Amino acid sequence: MTKKSILIIFGGNSTEHEVSCKSVMNFIKNVSDEKYTKHLVGIKKNGDWVYYTGDTGLIPACKWDSEPSNVACMLFPNKGLVLLDKNNTTIKIDTIIPVLHGKNGEDGTIQGLFELCSIPYVGCGVVASSVSMDKAYTKIIVESLKEIPQADYVLVREGDNTSYIEEAEKKLGYPMFVKPCKSGSSQGVSKAENRNELINAVNLALKHDSKVLIEETIKGRELECAVFEKNGNITCSNAGEAVAGDVFYSYEAKYNNADSKTVLHPDIPQGVNEKVKDYAEKIFRVLGCSGLSRVDFFMEESGRVVFNEINTLPGFTQISMYPMMMGEVGFSIEKLMDELIASAGLSK
Repeated sequence: MTKKSILIIFGGNSTEHEVSCKSVMNFIKNVSDEKYTKHLVGIKKNGDWVYYTGDTGLIPACKWDSEPSNVACMLFPNKGLVLLDKNNTTIKIDTIIPVLHGKNGEDGTIQGLFELCSIPYVGCGVVASSVSMDKAYTKIIVESLKEIPQADYVLVREGDNTSYIEEAEKKLGYPMFVKPCKSGSSQGVSKAENRNELINAVNLALKHDSKVLIEETIKGRELECAVFEKNGNITCSNAGEAVAGDVFYSYEAKYNNADSKTVLHPDIPQGVNEKVKDYAEKIFRVLGCSGLSRVDFFMEESGRVVFNEINTLPGFTQISMYPMMMGEVGFSIEKLMDELIASAGLSK
């Protein structure tokens, strides 16, 4: 049997480059060598693409980008992967796995390139990736699901005057959370307890994106749900809990704080797990998602479940929730890799 040719792309020129370099190891190790021929392409922080055949052990520490064996490459319509060596070697690609987070990775841009090249790929399509990456557009669309609560918010755009300050204070009250609209892994996110902190938080977020979301604080536990889709059939994991080792689940708390932990069987009130799964599937569908996503919620003390955000290319590091939660519903990491590849498509 001819093996499928799988292109695994990692790195990227986003603020989540380092997370991608950790996530990709799960794919390198668990996409079967017996079933697939794997090709690795790394995207450097400056945006350069290289075909990588070096030591994969260098990838998690981001020490892969200067390997002498690296060859510049590109995806080319009707050709596949073209290595820019002296022969312009062409490699046929059957399926692409983009293990990329953040800008130019999960915002629909690289998905558009895959579409132009007519190569099936894992994950959400162009539109779903784009609107799900933008927290403001996500909120606007999810508002159509009137039974699903979400945090109230104020939107700030680069160049706006300071009228947002009084609007946020009147509408939301302190404390507030300030987030770049199109940043993941909690990059650029701050909690503001007063006006001065609000201004500083907005300025920080604007360094990551031209649009910023100021949200009311929802006091509650952070629950997550892994969603997998193939051929229109959806599997939702049970709710897992992210317990922050900081004041909130920041980038540092997620990846560098030993006190942060994930709980796969949280003690939650009866009915909450079913509600999380129901909400996650409805949000996944209304945003037009496909393949995989992780949907995040807050659970208030009353048991009310509030939608927080969706991640269309969730982390796959050793501490990431998505693969662990899917493992709890019958998807071993090897099976999950096979199913993700089988779910790949175009024009989603």
